Amino acid sequence: QTRVGGELGSDSVEEVRYEGYGPGGVAVMVECMTDNRNRTVADVRHAFTKCGGNLGTDGSVAFLFSKVGELCFAAGVDEDRLMEAAIEAGAEDVVVNDDESVDVLTSPEEFSDVKAALAGAELVPETSGITMRPATWVSLEAEDAQRMMKLLDMLDDLDDVQQVYSNADIAETVLASIA
Repeated sequence: QTRVGGELGSDSVEEVRYEGYGPGGVAVMVECMTDNRNRTVADVRHAFTKCGGNLGTDGSVAFLFSKVGELCFAAGVDEDRLMEAAIEAGAEDVVVNDDESVDVLTSPEEFSDVKAALAGAELVPETSGITMRPATWVSLEAEDAQRMMKLLDMLDDLDDVQQVYSNADIAETVLASIA
C-alpha cells in the first residue's frame, strides 16, 4: 500500500457501480471509487437498508438511465433563442421544465461542441456536465421523500461514493414541508 494525499491508499483503486431501489420504488445508481469492494458494498447496502430501499443486482436499474450531456439554464432564459442555437449546434433535445428552467441535452460526444457554440452565442448554463439522466421519474410524497433525502445524504457522506443518480421527483412544496 502507498500513501496518497495523506491517506493510506492502495494501488488497486477501482471504479464500481451499485444499483438498487430506494423508498417509493425510486431507481438509484451509485458510482464509487474503492480499494476495498467488501467495505464499500457493505456501506452502500447499509444506507439502502436503513432508508427503506434495497441493493439490486448489476443492471437492475441501469436500463432506466442514459448517459447524456446536460446544460441547465435558469428560468428567464430566452427559450426561443436558446432552442434555435442549441439545435443549430447539434443538441439532441431541449426540455422546458415545470419551473421554466431549460435543459439542453446532447450526446456525450457532442457535449463540448454544443457547450462552446452556446457560449459563443452568449448562452452560458448555470450548470453543465455529462450525467446519467433517467428515462422516467418517480414522484415522492412526504414520508418517502424524507427517507429518499436521508438515503441520498447517507450515500453522499460515504468516502468511496463519487456520484449518485436517481429518478426521484420531489416537488418543491414537499421538500419545504420536510426541511
